[in-house]
Amino acid sequence: MGLLEGKVALVTGGTSGIGRASAVLFAHEGAKVALTGRRAAEGEAVVAEIAAAGGEAIFIQADLTEIDAIPSIVGQVVARFGRLDAAFNNAGISGGGPIETLDEARWDSLIDTNLKAHFFALKAEAAQMKKQGGGGAILFNGSVLASIAQPGTSIYSASKGGIVSLARAAAVELGPHGIRVNSINPSITRTEMTAGRIVKNADGTESHPLAYGIPLGRLADAEEMAQVALFLLSDRASYVNGQALVVDGGQSAV
Repeated sequence: MGLLEGKVALVTGGTSGIGRASAVLFAHEGAKVALTGRRAAEGEAVVAEIAAAGGEAIFIQADLTEIDAIPSIVGQVVARFGRLDAAFNNAGISGGGPIETLDEARWDSLIDTNLKAHFFALKAEAAQMKKQGGGGAILFNGSVLASIAQPGTSIYSASKGGIVSLARAAAVELGPHGIRVNSINPSITRTEMTAGRIVKNADGTESHPLAYGIPLGRLADAEEMAQVALFLLSDRASYVNGQALVVDGGQSAV
């Protein structure tokens, strides 16, 4: 039996990277999966991959910065599958630069996508889980940059620090309803979003400007992050609540 057998899971930003790997893994582990994203072709490709493996999934095309549309996403999940048991709020964007080069538009873009949209997704998800009688698990995708500092990441780090605090506060508030809330804080992971800055070294290893000092000596794969997300949303993590689990190959321990 899979770790999410019989459960319904929502993955935002499920068309690529960690979100895509998670959607595929959750389905493999028995969940009925709903995934969101802006790109329809990529989303339908993930659904097709899940279906080919014997799973069940739907794609909901959505831009989470359109806040008023978020309740309808949860509504579509419930209309198709009858309930919502697990939610991985994964959607996000990267970006940064020296502080003096950043403007209000960049601030708004990062904060709206990486933090504001996640709060309103949490609001809709929690309301549905309470309506079902309580119980469930909600996970946010944060970043190791919520706990360590690197140049050129000021706004991004602020958005991810907000995610960690949001998850902790929500865990305290929703815990009495049996709803667990946590965050996963990855280091640089090999995805479409990071591929442009990954350098192939002469010795065959890979490096990235934000990945120096990782004791394991390599970048993470999206599937490795998906495995941690699976654990935190499954009943095996039934007493894990309000935690920010850093998954960084030891980078923050240096």
